[in-house]
Amino acid sequence: MNGHRARKRFGQNFLHDRRVIENIIRQFNPQPAQTVVEIGPGLGALTGPLLERLDHLHVVELDRDLVERLDQQYHRRLTIHAQDALKFDFRELVDNGARLRVIGNLPYNISTPLLFHLLDQADVVSDMMFMLQKEVVQRMLAGPGSKVYGRLSVMLQSRCEISKVLDVGPGAFTPAPKVESAVVALTPRDKALDPVCEAPCFARLVKASFAQRRKTLRNNLKSCLDSEQISTAGIDPSCRAETLSLEDFIGLAQVFCETESATE
Repeated sequence: MNGHRARKRFGQNFLHDRRVIENIIRQFNPQPAQTVVEIGPGLGALTGPLLERLDHLHVVELDRDLVERLDQQYHRRLTIHAQDALKFDFRELVDNGARLRVIGNLPYNISTPLLFHLLDQADVVSDMMFMLQKEVVQRMLAGPGSKVYGRLSVMLQSRCEISKVLDVGPGAFTPAPKVESAVVALTPRDKALDPVCEAPCFARLVKASFAQRRKTLRNNLKSCLDSEQISTAGIDPSCRAETLSLEDFIGLAQVFCETESATE
């Protein structure tokens, strides 16, 4: 495609469907003075349309060949950060307290860890819009009792409002992926549902709860809470994590954090 072969190791599937691109830009609605960051610009399918509306754009791209192409094509109004998005410090781009807007067709092979990386920096982000594997979007939106409800669901929902924007078929990309895709919008909450949601102990407890899906909380949380402490939060220790609501996890985390503080 335009002389560049998609590289599997970078998870490259280049978006080319004009209707999908126009829909994404319309839904994202960038404004000239906003600080926008595009992750994985690739061949510039979203980059060009974004620059039609923005004064300036930051992009994070790891592929050196694509960095050179982007620089040649858009260098005057584009700041290229030739780095791994998983290690990129988005806080460096904050100017005068204005929060960032983040967009991208994310490499599917790193999408989940990248979402967690961005969640750690959610305090400097006003909103995000991403193309992701549809199955990941389903996990993000899932509720208790769903087979795909898990750590990603709880962690993102505790900090963000999430909504699916549109479904996208494989034919919208080159090369066509073997999976369906979807665009999702995330808006970090100005205030967490509970202060404990921003504490490291919350993340540790949620991760431990889903460590082995078929095991009960009593077994998964042995390193965090005993059965009596789980019961103190109003939760049956014999339950599995997939049956708990976000509020249940907040209650468990409050007990866990209090326990942690008492032992320090």
